[in-house]
Amino acid sequence: QLQASGGGLVQPGGSLRLSCAASGSDFSLYSMGWYRQAPGSQRELVAGISDGSGSRAIYADSVKGRFTISRDNAENTVHLQMNSLKPEDTAVYYCNHGGALWNSQYDPSTLWGQGTLVTVSS
Repeated sequence: QLQASGGGLVQPGGSLRLSCAASGSDFSLYSMGWYRQAPGSQRELVAGISDGSGSRAIYADSVKGRFTISRDNAENTVHLQMNSLKPEDTAVYYCNHGGALWNSQYDPSTLWGQGTLVTVSS
């Protein structure tokens, strides 16, 4: 199971840190990803991180330089630090466990968290 947290209401230019805790063992063996879905839109990739130490990460062009994905294998948790938030970042954010990270893409698995809502508004 995946438990996402950290969403909320923030003003433009503000920051939030999302977390996704995974149950089970061997967390470090799996790549992880964050997606988001805005109302009326398809779910889109935000960021992905490689297994192990998480030495490789990829980002959607729309969030590069503002968002950072990281992982804490001791806590079975993946984080998404979001800075300089914009109204267009408003969406439900979902974590994904065990997808395939290759080149500049992350192909999700079927294992999704429940989502956490991020609202960027003044």
